[in-house]
Amino acid sequence: MSDDKPRRKVTINQLRRKMREGEQIVQMAIYDYRSAVIADRLGIDILCVSDTGGMILFGHKSTVTVTFDEVMMMAKGIDRGSQYGLRMVDMPYWSFHISPEQAVENAGRFVHEANAEVMKCEGNQYHARNIEAINRAGIPVQGHIGITPMRMPQLGGFFAQGKTAVRAQELVDDAQAMVDAGCFSIMCEVTSQEVNEYLAQVLPVPVISLGAGLGAHGVHIITSDLMHLYEEHTPRHSKVYPDLIPIMEDVFIRYRDEVKAQIYPGPNIRCS
Repeated sequence: MSDDKPRRKVTINQLRRKMREGEQIVQMAIYDYRSAVIADRLGIDILCVSDTGGMILFGHKSTVTVTFDEVMMMAKGIDRGSQYGLRMVDMPYWSFHISPEQAVENAGRFVHEANAEVMKCEGNQYHARNIEAINRAGIPVQGHIGITPMRMPQLGGFFAQGKTAVRAQELVDDAQAMVDAGCFSIMCEVTSQEVNEYLAQVLPVPVISLGAGLGAHGVHIITSDLMHLYEEHTPRHSKVYPDLIPIMEDVFIRYRDEVKAQIYPGPNIRCS
């Protein structure tokens, strides 16, 4: 970590304290054991097992086709790699949509089988009943509004939500319905900054921005976007720190060429 203070387990109460004191909450989408170890060591508050991991790791074209079992596999890896960060699971498509009973059953499986601590549910006010059931079962939920990848066809594409007064009011209503359903936090994905800032001012829970600008109580990012590991698309709202693709390509090329030239493994590499 960047300081010498021993790390304490992140709790929802700690997130609320950060909100009150103006300290930003750091949330990241984490998909694998090694990334979880590093993120946990460096003080990331919330490790979110996002269904976008199915696109990064397994080649899905959309989060809609990512399966429950694939998210479960990722969640188990994050559990093994983390001690302190709050472990969140982004419930995949059609895993909580049918009924309150289905929502509770599947959220409970993530808790029981992968030691998850909280869920994240993409949706709107019409999903609030099922989300409330998860909360009432004792499993906290972060509500996710705005651009929800599962609803891409319905939304008409990937563009900022809430730019008209009507759409902005719909997002405010969505967020309020999720808070009324018991959500401990709201994430705004690619909403207008005005909606993001307004919700952070009026809601009693932490608001997290993903591509919605500043003004919230914290920020969420897709980890692979920070390193350009998903070549097919780099969102405008994500800063690329190092581009790891050329580095990986260079390593692969050097290894390939040394094997073909019978240089690798050389005399300095112990094979037995």
